[in-house]
Parts: sequence; structure tokens; C-alpha cells
Amino acid sequence: QVYDSDCCDSILLELREYLPKYFGVWSPPTAPNDTYLKLEDVTRKFNKPCIMDVKIGQKSYDPYASAEKIQQQVSKYPLMEEIGFLVLGMRVYHVSSDSYETQNQHYGRSLTKETVKDGISKFFHNGSCLRKDAIAASIQKIEKILEWFEGQKQLSFYASSLLFVYEGSCQATTVRLSDVTLAEKRGVPKGLLSGGDILEYNNNIHVINSTENGKIEASVSKGLSKFYALHKKAYSKRHHSQLSLQVENLEQDNVWKSSTCITQEHLNGNVIPQLEKVFCHIPAEIKESANVEVRMIDFAHVFPSNTKDEGYIYGLKNLITVLQNILDN
Repeated sequence: QVYDSDCCDSILLELREYLPKYFGVWSPPTAPNDTYLKLEDVTRKFNKPCIMDVKIGQKSYDPYASAEKIQQQVSKYPLMEEIGFLVLGMRVYHVSSDSYETQNQHYGRSLTKETVKDGISKFFHNGSCLRKDAIAASIQKIEKILEWFEGQKQLSFYASSLLFVYEGSCQATTVRLSDVTLAEKRGVPKGLLSGGDILEYNNNIHVINSTENGKIEASVSKGLSKFYALHKKAYSKRHHSQLSLQVENLEQDNVWKSSTCITQEHLNGNVIPQLEKVFCHIPAEIKESANVEVRMIDFAHVFPSNTKDEGYIYGLKNLITVLQNILDN
């Protein structure tokens, strides 16, 4: 209904933005009577996707559920009404070990009001640092979905989930020099700036998006130290103490002390873990917004309504509060 070509309901048309894209139905040749939805693979654009499924709402049973069904659902997670969401599972990429850590539904059901914050934060910790950029981007995405729910009274969702995906690898991290003046740009060593003024960290190819033979022609030590010094200057008013400390630590790091040219062959050495640490701790204002997706999924139990979906709204607000607390602390 949402993706119907004749759909003209503004509420449903806006809902498209928060769902995986729909590509019709499909039946396997061996079982023509079995019909499946063809949906977008939300993880397709990620290199190392970190994935979490969170059931949203105070009730995981619909208005027509039997007493037996209600009891069954409530007993699975009695705190659903109080917390408003339940972690159904997660898979997190750890950069240091180049491996995934997974948690199943029993992990989420073990979380209490006191431990749910730490339980959620586990999803955003990559083994080396807390990905605050991904948390901040996730909050923004949830707030957009919350706006949609606050503005509609025609649908109520039960036992539905939000699918969270963010890039676990620092490959996709890109920092733009949009706040650096032309005069300051001239101070950056040759080879650090590509045609688009983009410093790109891609451990499959090369650290900097250079146009000449895929090699870095400037030394890491001088070039990147200068780059962060420029950003330190640009953001000194708003983030003086925080950023100064980070840039100071950055310049003391051994990785910047090497002044040899780096080619593709060297990138599997010690440089990668060091850059991972640096990029993970850059304030969100400096990094381009994290590559994050938050989509509504598993909505088989949607019912017509004439009031706001307060249960879902409660869950979204509480989830935002938990994420914000993780971010602030």
C-alpha cells in the first residue's frame, strides 16, 4: 500500500523514507505458491555493517490478540511496557580483531531499566572506542521517525522493529576541508588534497584519495598533523579544550613520527590501527556525518487508528533518551 504507484496519501508517501524500498513480490520456481516480499538490502552499501534490531512500543501484541497470546508476549519481556523497546539482536564489527561480536534475543531480554543503557552502548563500541558519531546520527534518524508518528493518527504499529546499520570499518570515513580557508589550504603539503579537497581513509586502496598512481606523496607526519592543526584552529572557539587535547594526543602518537612515504603495501601494518583510533575520536562536528541507516521493519501487525500511536511514540522517546545519555556520558 505504501509503495503503490497510485498512492496519494501524504502520510504513507512520507513513510516511504523510513522503510526499506519495496520491489514487488517473488515466488521461487520450485514453490510457485510461496510468495515473498522483495525488499531492499539496507546493508548493501556498507563494507563492515554493524546491525541491530530493536522492537519498538510498549505492547508487542495487537488489539485482537487472545489472552493466551498476550500472556505469552508479556512473559517474554515483562519490562516492555516500562522501557518501551527491546533489543532483539546485534552484530558489531571490532576493528582491532577484524571480527564480529553477536548478541541474540536473550541478551536483550536480560537488560533491565538499570542496564539497558550499557546494553545499547555495546552496539556502538567497536572494541577500541565508542562510536559517538554513529550514536548522534542514529538519534537524528529516530527523531525524524518520531516526527512522523507525532504527525499521524491513522496507523498503529505492534511488534514492529527499527533496524540500525552503521559502518564499522573506518574505510568509509571521509573528512572534508570545507571550513579551511584558501590561504590555509596552501599550507597543506602537496598530495594531501585531491581535486575535491577530500581527505579519504580507505584501507583497501590508499589512505588519501590521490590522483597520482594511488600513492601518497606527502609524509603522514607533516601532512596529517597539519590537517588536524587546521581543524583545531577552525573549531577552537566551540571545542577548544576537547579538540586541543585530541590534537595534542594525535601529534604525540608514533604514527605521525614516521616521515617516510606510504604506499598501498604499507597499509596493512601499524598505520591502520592508529588511524582507526584517531578517526574514532574526532568530534562529530569535524567528521562528515556518520554513514548510518535507521529503517522501520517487520510491520506485519499494523492496524487502523484514530489516535496517535502512543506506545510506539513512548518507545522512540525512551530510546532517544537512552542514546542521548550514552552520548553525554
